[in-house]
Amino acid sequence: MIKSQDIKKGTCIRMDGKLYFCIDFLHVKPGKGNTIMRTTLKDVVSGRVIERRFNIGEALEDVRVERRPYQFSYAEGDNMHLLNQETWDDVVVEKSLITGVDFMKEGDVIDVVSDASTDTILFAEMPVKTQLKVVYTEPGLKGDTATNTLKPAKLETGVEIRVPLFINEGETIEVDTRDGSYVNRVKA
Repeated sequence: MIKSQDIKKGTCIRMDGKLYFCIDFLHVKPGKGNTIMRTTLKDVVSGRVIERRFNIGEALEDVRVERRPYQFSYAEGDNMHLLNQETWDDVVVEKSLITGVDFMKEGDVIDVVSDASTDTILFAEMPVKTQLKVVYTEPGLKGDTATNTLKPAKLETGVEIRVPLFINEGETIEVDTRDGSYVNRVKA
């Protein structure tokens, strides 16, 4: 158990039978009345964000979570086989629990967050940026750097994103795994 004033960013609590991560918090001392803790919480399972106020001193059930690196081995239907980097155990995780799963390629290392008391996997995250090779796109023209015009490009994982006109087939680019946006071209 923790007190409401001890909540910080990244703290995981169990409330109403669900797990929530604190993504923002603020101590509020109104002119009259008691100090309150205003928090923004993200549901671990659904990803829904809620705002919740707690009185200072209110007891909350905290959950100890562990964040460990796992390496992506292969996909089998809607399941992804991951290899624990510390124990070399094979773990199966549903695709829906992985953020940025469309940009995962064999050998990528991702963070898996699990409940330490039950060893239940809560979710997994790809790194924010990853490098992928462009396998197909329309040819670019020299000098097509002046505008913000984008064209479709298919990446080595099979996903299609929008890239600037100067990107050509065979080039390696950096992609933001949160929203699938182009970041920059990787120089070899």
